[in-house]
Amino acid sequence: MIPTIVWGTGNVGRAAIRCVTAHPALELSAVLVHDPAKVGRDAGELAGLDTELGVRATDDIEAVLANRPRAVVYAASGDIRPDAALADIVRAIRAGAVVVTPALYALYDPRNAPAEIRDPVLAAIEDGGGSLFVSGVDPGWGNDVLPVLISGLAGTLDVVRCQEIFDYSTYDQPDSVRYLVGMGQPMDYQPPMLLPSVPTMVWGGQVRLLARALDVELDDVRETVERRALDATVQTVRMGEFAAGTQGAVRFEVQGIVEGEARIVIEHVTRIHPDCAPDWPSPPDGEGAHRVIIEGSPRIEVNVTATDEGGNRAAGGNATAVGRLVNAIDWLIAAEPGLYDALDVPLRAAVGKLGRKIP
Repeated sequence: MIPTIVWGTGNVGRAAIRCVTAHPALELSAVLVHDPAKVGRDAGELAGLDTELGVRATDDIEAVLANRPRAVVYAASGDIRPDAALADIVRAIRAGAVVVTPALYALYDPRNAPAEIRDPVLAAIEDGGGSLFVSGVDPGWGNDVLPVLISGLAGTLDVVRCQEIFDYSTYDQPDSVRYLVGMGQPMDYQPPMLLPSVPTMVWGGQVRLLARALDVELDDVRETVERRALDATVQTVRMGEFAAGTQGAVRFEVQGIVEGEARIVIEHVTRIHPDCAPDWPSPPDGEGAHRVIIEGSPRIEVNVTATDEGGNRAAGGNATAVGRLVNAIDWLIAAEPGLYDALDVPLRAAVGKLGRKIP
């Protein structure tokens, strides 16, 4: 059994506790939290389970890492605290741990990551012998292993398009939805996530990963952004009211340009209500989906939906990201210490999990 720490118990951390506990090769050894109100609570309660797991949450990072953990699922957010997340992750790698996380966007494509982010990780790997694999859903498997797999079914390939199409009123991160993405804000508000170059900073690495997987040379990486206002005030179940005239939908693309044409495209279509921007792409049903479209011969379209925590699709997406990471841990333990990306780490079957219940 591989002793495994879950660091953080928010949207990703809850799913991580459940996934680690269900994995036949892993043992949940510790849970790290920041909120003092969570200290001492059982991991099962924090994960929304009906059973206790016998692991009490702690905020004593030094004591946990002093035990030289084999693996860490770093589930704390890096969106608005990237420097702190990087420092935490480097600390865990230097303690000798294999670390998996969705938190550091720049390291989805380590080869092209800024030196100020990549170099501390490489130094920690050299010092401590740990490893790092960064992945999620989007960015993550929805834009790397899935389109690479589907492309192998095509005879000819013209455009690879990866879409996330979601109703963000279901996403349990009100601050991110309202202020980072700008939903419900006046149209003259500039959402940080939509500032020029930010979409490319977050998703450009995956465009480059796909280009590498498909063995094509990129001329450039470009981005486009569109925003739409709500025609009428809407009331949402989870996030309350969004006023007429405020931002109700966002659509952006990060495009890999090959010989002057957008050939690799990562597109987001995000709404706070389905009535906003009805002419933009919509999910096949429900609250959201991840979609891969291969334009070529044949044309191939794959829609993936996932639900968790009572049927929530945002929670389902988080859980799939966690599954990709947690199921990679035993492969990473067996591999040499290093900084890995999605093209290095195979998509792992859920070996030994069929019919397995959380104790």
